[in-house]
Amino acid sequence: MLINLLSGEISQDEYLRRNNATIIYKELPKRVNGLIFKHCDANFIVINKFLSDEKTKETILHEFAHMELEQLDELKQNSDIPKEILEFYIESTEDFADKYIQALKNEIRLDKNISLIHYITK
Repeated sequence: MLINLLSGEISQDEYLRRNNATIIYKELPKRVNGLIFKHCDANFIVINKFLSDEKTKETILHEFAHMELEQLDELKQNSDIPKEILEFYIESTEDFADKYIQALKNEIRLDKNISLIHYITK
């Protein structure tokens, strides 16, 4: 479904509605661009309110990837593993989310020559 957002077939509002998600802008530590968590079957995306518009869009897209890849559910299932392994798991999910976004962008670029970040709004 993220590919539908990136290709302009659905709006960001529609994507959020379909995923029962809300974006919240808060002051976060400088090293934290954003995060996502699930509560009562709702997805909450928290974005650092001090990011530039471009970085905000990239971060929203990254958090959408975590949601679409169902990584929140995977992390919850693995919450009892040792801290060192959990840290490695979290790092690998971050990398996988970024690679997933890039693969979607590449797929769309084969069909259209557009700026994909255009469809993500602040």
